[in-house]
Amino acid sequence: MSYLAYVAGFGVAVTVFLWLRDLRIFYRTGLPGYRKAAYRGVPFTALALLGFFVTAYAEAWEYLGLGLVLLALYLQGRVERENVWHGESARERFFGSAERTKDKGSRKRL
Repeated sequence: MSYLAYVAGFGVAVTVFLWLRDLRIFYRTGLPGYRKAAYRGVPFTALALLGFFVTAYAEAWEYLGLGLVLLALYLQGRVERENVWHGESARERFFGSAERTKDKGSRKRL
């Protein structure tokens, strides 16, 4: 197991964090873009986890596994999301502190 396994593990942690942040923002706002991002976060996290296992346990294919982790991060960032922040601090954006929407049922969902 080389040092690239730690890099891949950090990539998996970032992928999981971004998925859970999208899920939290969807739960608070009910916006359809974050719903799609939260749903797509599940297979992207699985892809990143597969990449971690390939990097950690297949010595000859560690670059392929790292590529899978990077692919999952790239695909997760390409999902279209609505703008929910208007002047919040970096800390609030980092943790996904979006304003709660009281009437989530009136929004059109995909």
